[in-house]
Amino acid sequence: MLYICIPAYNEAPTIGVLLWRIRKVLKDFSREYEIVVFDDGSTDATGETLQPYGDVLPLSVLGGERHVGYAGALDALCRAVVAKTRYPRRDAMLLMQADFTDQPEHIPELVRRFEGGADIIVGERTTVPNAPVPVRRLRKVAPWLLKPFVSVPGVADPFASFRLIRISVIRDLVKQSGDSQLVSGAGWAANLDLLARAIPFARRVETVSLEQRYDIRPRPSRIRPFADALNLYRFAWTIRGRRVVPPSTAAT
Repeated sequence: MLYICIPAYNEAPTIGVLLWRIRKVLKDFSREYEIVVFDDGSTDATGETLQPYGDVLPLSVLGGERHVGYAGALDALCRAVVAKTRYPRRDAMLLMQADFTDQPEHIPELVRRFEGGADIIVGERTTVPNAPVPVRRLRKVAPWLLKPFVSVPGVADPFASFRLIRISVIRDLVKQSGDSQLVSGAGWAANLDLLARAIPFARRVETVSLEQRYDIRPRPSRIRPFADALNLYRFAWTIRGRRVVPPSTAAT
């Protein structure tokens, strides 16, 4: 089973179309799947938009009552798929954004690498000229903010949101964390924290370069370069010295 996990906060204009694009991509793909959306207390029509799709798609919707933040959404999604899976070594959790920046058409490539034996596949973002200015600015400074404190061997873009993780890895992370939240930080920091915490439980990590799309997203970027850079710095300082012990890595 492939669990496609999507944290969503005020994504009513895109979430419905995204679900249909996922359905179209996986229609002829020989793998069972379930879409799991965490509605992070949206104040727009995200919840209402999702409701009818449950009748025509394998869809579960979590959250919806209060805003817990991105890290809280990741925690809820990870715990949900661990509870759902029957075959944690065979099943996978695929994380992607709800705003069209992560493209459903790339899902088969990540799944093929998973079926080839990788436990974690990170969709590293390529630089695109039409990326919003705030995104380009943060991407320039983020690696330098992280470098003095922690590194993720074999992964050039540990902040990327689009990744696939074997559920047995997530299960082991949940066991280690107990009742504590699996990840901390906000936005890109939460993506980094989840990856850094999951890697020690993986046998093999691969990366693949994927182009994000910003030209079809209807809303402005939520990145605030100065504030987000400061948050990344503070987060990196709190985890300084943490060792990320990598398995064998491969990249494309």
